[in-house]
Amino acid sequence: MLKQNRKLQKGFSLVELLVGVTVFTVICVAVYSSYVSIFGIIFTSRSKLEAVNLANEQFEIIRNLPYAQVGVYGSIPSGVLAYNQNIVRGASTFNVITTIRNVDDPFDGTLGGIPNDLSPSDFKLVEIEINCASCKNFKPTILTTRVAPKNLETASTNGALFVRVFDANGNAVPDASVSITNSTNNPPITINDTTNVNGMLQVVDAPPGINAYDIIVTKSGYSSDRTNAPTGGNPNPTRPLATVALQQVTQISFTIDRVSTFNVSSVTQTCNLVSNIDFNLKGNKLVGNTPNVLKYDQDKFTNASGVISISSLEWDSYVFTLEDTLFDIIGWNPISPINLLPNSTQSVQLVVAPKNPDTLVVTVTDAATGLPLSDVDVTLSKTGFTSVTSATGQGFINQTDWSGGGGQATSTDLTKYFSSNGNIENNLPAGDLSLKKVLGEFVSSGVLESSSFDAGSPSNFQKILWTPIGQPVGAGTPNVRFQIATNNDGGTWNYFGPDGTVGTYYTTSNQNINAINNSKQYLRYKLFLDTAATSTAPNISDISFTFTSLCTPPGQVLFDGLGAGTYDLSLVRTGYVTQNVSVDVTAPWQSFDVVMTAN
Repeated sequence: MLKQNRKLQKGFSLVELLVGVTVFTVICVAVYSSYVSIFGIIFTSRSKLEAVNLANEQFEIIRNLPYAQVGVYGSIPSGVLAYNQNIVRGASTFNVITTIRNVDDPFDGTLGGIPNDLSPSDFKLVEIEINCASCKNFKPTILTTRVAPKNLETASTNGALFVRVFDANGNAVPDASVSITNSTNNPPITINDTTNVNGMLQVVDAPPGINAYDIIVTKSGYSSDRTNAPTGGNPNPTRPLATVALQQVTQISFTIDRVSTFNVSSVTQTCNLVSNIDFNLKGNKLVGNTPNVLKYDQDKFTNASGVISISSLEWDSYVFTLEDTLFDIIGWNPISPINLLPNSTQSVQLVVAPKNPDTLVVTVTDAATGLPLSDVDVTLSKTGFTSVTSATGQGFINQTDWSGGGGQATSTDLTKYFSSNGNIENNLPAGDLSLKKVLGEFVSSGVLESSSFDAGSPSNFQKILWTPIGQPVGAGTPNVRFQIATNNDGGTWNYFGPDGTVGTYYTTSNQNINAINNSKQYLRYKLFLDTAATSTAPNISDISFTFTSLCTPPGQVLFDGLGAGTYDLSLVRTGYVTQNVSVDVTAPWQSFDVVMTAN
């Protein structure tokens, strides 16, 4: 009996107490949340009811006005009502926006239609929009009504302004924001409205005025279009301010579409990014004539990483022009001008090189497609000038000086090389390669291995070229030989000749490089010089390799270090009519376009 009493006197354990408190808390929170939710619904309902009552008040005010005064001050139709008001009801402040438009009812004809309604303002459409920023969960309340005159119609002393908005494909743009102002009217007119589902805003019974209505059309995420008043910088706008004539319809169209972006990078033809390159970007659309005034003309520059993103651009045809003091543009990828489509992102490479006046960039396109033509042999010649031939759509690796000596694994210094067998002279004459002399006689052979060159991305190597092409006859044949090694790791060098084996050599300049070297990023060459006589020896002053890569400008070729004058261009490609044209080189940098026609 004593034990049972002790058990009864123990009370609740800690676990039981915690469980009880938790259950009680959950119940309290649920009740409180329901309480708050109910009051929120009540407040929202009250705000909605107050908004509807407020709209009805505004309608009652309008119904008791003379018909001529039913309008917004400074708008069309003009009247005594305010466009924007803040009105307090209870504990809330409501924003009231009043919009009134004349409506031309087709029942009795339309202005400019059949029959022609000379009194097009048949009735007025009134819209009241109520907003409340301080009201929780409040959605805008919009109510509309019609207001018609009591008297018979009389001929209008005004006109009409119809604004149509299209996109780049000619489709109507609904819900475009249209701003119309007329500062010559008394009072000045300001209208802010949107186009309907057919992309049109109709302003009926607009006061006449010559070049009086300034119109701006915009939409979120879209380009903009507008009329323009004459200015000193644009004396003859392509779309002047709109004119409204008595009892006439003025219809004016605008074109807007979704904006786009250029992602621009400034690179060398071996895909190395070049920082802080200044350039100008021009569109093709005009906002003025005589003189031409471009809608888009801005100076830009790539950042320290060699890139820039240019957003909110209108669809157009754009031209990139370098304005840099240290570099010239030697190609565009894609070719210039670049067509930017609506709602698109276009990557653009500006391929640049250190200035070497005078520079000529030749762009070759197909007459039928307008696309760039690669593999066109372009020969530049001029009296007193050694002709040069290059192929479009190919980059090049070039070395013209070896006076810096050996010991360089990668070609950071273009005057150095990797190694030689000691029988190569690298400075006799200055910067050229030849065989060494020992006691006044040339050694019989020598070997030089170049530093490694980086094409910037996996590339297809096209041709090997060197000068001088002609070598001393007494040195024997062949006296100049090359082998080429390529890879993607920058460290595995296996040298092969034109048939892809170790036993052959490139012995003719302008020879095709074996396809075994395609899709490789790094290149080295090995040069073998030989002579059959101790009194004469071959020499090399220039070695080049052409290739195509991700940074090779398509259909373009570069000639630099030129002098001013008139040059002849010969363009040859299998399947196309050969072109022979002249070009005047008159500037430190210029471009020249050639169109080729298929046979």
